[in-house]
Amino acid sequence: MKHFVYFSANAVTSGKALSQNSLMQAGRMDIAIHSFIQGIFLSHGVRKDVKFHFIFYGMPDPPKHIEIQVNPELQISKKDVGTLIKKILYKYREGEKYEVMSGCSVEKKSFLHVIEELIDEGNEIFILDKKGQDIREAEIPEDCVFVLGDQEGLPKKEMKRLKKELNLISVGPKMYFASQTVAIVNNELDRREI
Repeated sequence: MKHFVYFSANAVTSGKALSQNSLMQAGRMDIAIHSFIQGIFLSHGVRKDVKFHFIFYGMPDPPKHIEIQVNPELQISKKDVGTLIKKILYKYREGEKYEVMSGCSVEKKSFLHVIEELIDEGNEIFILDKKGQDIREAEIPEDCVFVLGDQEGLPKKEMKRLKKELNLISVGPKMYFASQTVAIVNNELDRREI
């Protein structure tokens, strides 16, 4: 299984807040949606071997962890992603990981806790960082996680700790949009048949 973990310090954490604001005013939810589209969708299809994690730290009720894995029961198109995230946030239930619909859940969980759980499950974690090892030279197992942030980046305190323990990986010499980075990672994994 491949995982993408997308972190945003400002993305809103309630369905109501998402409803009342444009995607840009909702903590740049547009970046989150574009990254998800690049992570999951193919031309005329979806990736069923990818689990996408959103970790939102914006107001009014941070942190929120949303997990989405496309499966036959989840009917979704690119134009529905914002509505899906809003619906998932509306259905949050305090104190539990709640499965809103098949393959989609929401819970209150910190960035560090999500990463630690993915490590405990036996995944190799790669933090996308311009200073990291070139993805073309890195050994990547089938059970892998790629961690990226929005235009603000990843949380500094947690990153200081994680950089010592995890793999830093780069997709190239330029700074790319988060969504472009996800597309480049998927392309590399597709070429390797991972």
